[in-house]
Amino acid sequence: MYRVIDVRRSGDRYPGGEPEAGIESRHAFSFGPHYDPDNLRFGAILACNEEHLAPGAGFDEHPHSHTEIVTWVVEGELTHRDSTGHETRVRPGDVQRLSSGGGVRHVERNDGTVPLTFVQMWLAPRDPGGAPGYEVVRGIADSTPYDVPAAGAMLHVRRLAAGGRTELPGASHVYVHVVRGAVRLGGTELAAGDAARVTGEAGPQTLAVSDAELLVWEMPE
Repeated sequence: MYRVIDVRRSGDRYPGGEPEAGIESRHAFSFGPHYDPDNLRFGAILACNEEHLAPGAGFDEHPHSHTEIVTWVVEGELTHRDSTGHETRVRPGDVQRLSSGGGVRHVERNDGTVPLTFVQMWLAPRDPGGAPGYEVVRGIADSTPYDVPAAGAMLHVRRLAAGGRTELPGASHVYVHVVRGAVRLGGTELAAGDAARVTGEAGPQTLAVSDAELLVWEMPE
């Protein structure tokens, strides 16, 4: 039977970024100077960051290694460039994955004229190292699973109309992030930016209080 082991409210996230440079970050897990030994990971997930970039703002080239990085754009358009030669623009509805392998460098910017908001999730690979990899799935359909086999994890995108219901997957670890709207899970209401970390084997039902969009990670370990 599932039980919600932790509900993290949007307002409880650790603040970060450089607001004076147009970068505002909100971290769900221990990150940078906000060290919490009891909040280092959940299943394969190491980070779930909400990033807000003003027009013209962005993260200059920086390195990553031994991490699967999955990005979901909420609004605006993200420009991505990396040291393996990829340059893409990621839009709402697209799933971007950067497998950093033994090491890769990338740039993330808002080259548009409107604010950019995206959610970026870092997952630990089962086997660190290897060659970097990259892909973008354009306009992923509702309920279409996106597999990240290197981390043993599956991402489900759920878009619900008000009053709609969905079952969470049955897995030992399930992470639910509310992108927009509000839902009721296990008797608890979650709003945009809130998240629930759930354990067990039988998926509880989620009810949309309003039109809602969810990112749901299914992890067997």
